[in-house]
Amino acid sequence: MSPTVDWTALDGEPVTTRITGLTTVSEARDWLTENLPQLLAALREHGAIYLRGLPVASVADFATVRDVLVPERTPYREKATPRSRLGDDVFSSTDLPPAQPIRMHNENSYTLTFPGLLLFGCLTAPAEGGATPVADCRRVLRALPADLVARMRAVGWQLSRTYSPLISTDWQTAFATEDPAEVERYCRENLIGHAWQPDGLLRTGQVRPGIVRHPSTGAEVWFNHLLFWNEWALDEELRETLIDEFGPDGLPFRTRFGDGTPLSDAELRTIQAAYDAATVRRSWEPGDVMLVDNVLTAHGRDPFHGERKVVVAMGAPVALADCQPTVEAAPVATALV
Repeated sequence: MSPTVDWTALDGEPVTTRITGLTTVSEARDWLTENLPQLLAALREHGAIYLRGLPVASVADFATVRDVLVPERTPYREKATPRSRLGDDVFSSTDLPPAQPIRMHNENSYTLTFPGLLLFGCLTAPAEGGATPVADCRRVLRALPADLVARMRAVGWQLSRTYSPLISTDWQTAFATEDPAEVERYCRENLIGHAWQPDGLLRTGQVRPGIVRHPSTGAEVWFNHLLFWNEWALDEELRETLIDEFGPDGLPFRTRFGDGTPLSDAELRTIQAAYDAATVRRSWEPGDVMLVDNVLTAHGRDPFHGERKVVVAMGAPVALADCQPTVEAAPVATALV
């Protein structure tokens, strides 16, 4: 009996394909292979597609599906959040605390080469919450005021990081090396300003474009971490505690416009509203898989209660230079303190 397929596009939810009748992961692999052109066409149109009904129950099952949908893998560069490596280039989506929401962002928007595709899979669904919301970055860009878009188009955005095992990721984990010389080489080759602090910590700075075009479709999108890592997006009590302890220059992440101008509270709220208006979500069920075009679509995570095991794989690497960036990537000098 052939599987049945039902496509739905409901307001507030990602476009969903329900597949009925697949009982083994090998059957799922064959079905995905046969229907890959249709799936990729839908992905280019919608930016993300949700697949429900696949018999995905383990990391190995997920990797089998990944090898069809995202055959070319992308390494996780300049690591920023804790993840567990589960084998075969499959990771936990994030190991941040369940109560902490994760704001919308495009994976690795700060690197010179980033994944073009993300694949999420649910092995264990939480009792409450825990969706992976997605937002169409074409819609986000269209919703933003012209003056803010013009500023981003002209100067891009700036990211400063302090690598510390106390409050974020240490440099050894972020750059996957114990050798400071390897870190310095990577930073030079990837246009990242860097300075070693007297206590051995590392600070970096970089300017990146915040508006790019999709390398295949040419669609222009809002593509950055400006809101996600801005200090004013932190919980107020947490922000004040971190600044009191480490100072404003010692925050694990800090963003500005590319010319160094801070993001105002009003601008932050405007950007958040644009993301909110473009965001859709669906509650996870075991076996669900979501394919995301990382250039067209931002993603986040809702807080949750109960056990949650959502895994992710990244692939289809895209070079920033192939996305018609409006600003050239550049290092930013960082200070010793």
